[in-house]
Amino acid sequence: MVDNVSSLHTRESSIRVWPVSSLLKAIADSLEARFNPVAVQGEISGFSRAASGHCYFSLKDDDGQIRCAMFRRATSLLDFTPRDGQRVELRGRLGVYEARGELQLIVESMRQAGQGTLFEQFLKLKAKLEAEGLFSPDRKRSLPLLPKAVGVVTSLGAAALHDVVTALQRRVPHIRVIIYPASVQGTQAASELRDALLKAYKRREVDVLLLVRGGGAMEDLWAFNDEALARSIAESPIPIVSGVGHETDFTIADFCADVRAPTPTAAAELCAQPQAAWLGLLGAMAARLLNGVDRQVQDSGQRLDIAASRFSRPSHFITRQQGRLASYQQNLRHAQRTSVTHIQNRLSLMNTKLDQALAYGTVQRKDRLANANMRLELLNPQLVLQRGYAWLATLDGLTIARVSQTHTGQPIRATLMDGQVDLTVSSQRLI
Repeated sequence: MVDNVSSLHTRESSIRVWPVSSLLKAIADSLEARFNPVAVQGEISGFSRAASGHCYFSLKDDDGQIRCAMFRRATSLLDFTPRDGQRVELRGRLGVYEARGELQLIVESMRQAGQGTLFEQFLKLKAKLEAEGLFSPDRKRSLPLLPKAVGVVTSLGAAALHDVVTALQRRVPHIRVIIYPASVQGTQAASELRDALLKAYKRREVDVLLLVRGGGAMEDLWAFNDEALARSIAESPIPIVSGVGHETDFTIADFCADVRAPTPTAAAELCAQPQAAWLGLLGAMAARLLNGVDRQVQDSGQRLDIAASRFSRPSHFITRQQGRLASYQQNLRHAQRTSVTHIQNRLSLMNTKLDQALAYGTVQRKDRLANANMRLELLNPQLVLQRGYAWLATLDGLTIARVSQTHTGQPIRATLMDGQVDLTVSSQRLI
């Protein structure tokens, strides 16, 4: 037992005790000798650029990650902007950041890797259409300030439709919304979207079109990267707002549209200024007018005071000038009251017109509903039976509409207004 303890103490005393900095330097030397220079491929995560120009991020794959630092000199040589989720190939040197004892890769060069077929197709089509001028700012049109009707091109089951309709109902409940349904995902989506746009172009019943869809992967949004759809958007006679995906998603449709919105809800808000904003603007204008009149009265009063002070003698001249000043003040007050009354009358008239317009729209919708109910009632087959007609059918319930469907001796059933009668065919005669 004593021998074992002595042997243990001997082995422990033979282990080298390292200072931390020396151990880290030795590890760094081992990495340098065994691995460097090194090339590695992975996905960027947590990318950030410091004020100094240095970039810091992690490079990861499914099973691990490594911290990376790319100094300003190497960063200045990049021909693209790195972003999270991008696959890249790095070349550099492994080392140890001694201040924290962390393994890190000092990146000397970076290039893009594994963009994928879809992304390459996207870039190729984007370059082609941009060269043809489909993205030119000169062909972009401004949106109508006060649209009378808004068209929405999207799927009836899409969450984007609910978001758009909710935003429009909240901001401009008096504006008519027309939906042109189309699939927004799948092999047929691009052609359905084109057909919906062409239908809107032909009808010309809206002042602005919203092309919207919720977010998703590039594959989910691929219908909006269709070349034929892009050309249909560029040829639109109606201003188009594209609200496809989230704020970070971009499609070819975004570049061709007159306005690109970051989300479907934002697209609805861009084309519809809220009713309250217009009423608030009218109120602000009225307040500015009143303030202007008040300032004018005050300035005029000051000028009159200065003019009066210049004529202190003779007394009769002063009296005459004071009378004139009083007359001016009375005229100014009258003008102020008249202007305020005129403004109030205009505001009241505009409010009345707005209420009338909303009431007229409600009456129209009620009339249309009543007409539809009347037309539906006219199609009621019971009305035909009440006029003396009967519905003939076999005993199995098959409708008989022609003589050729019967034969002598055949039992048939006639349905009248208040019941049924069983009959037998005794003879046949064509008209």
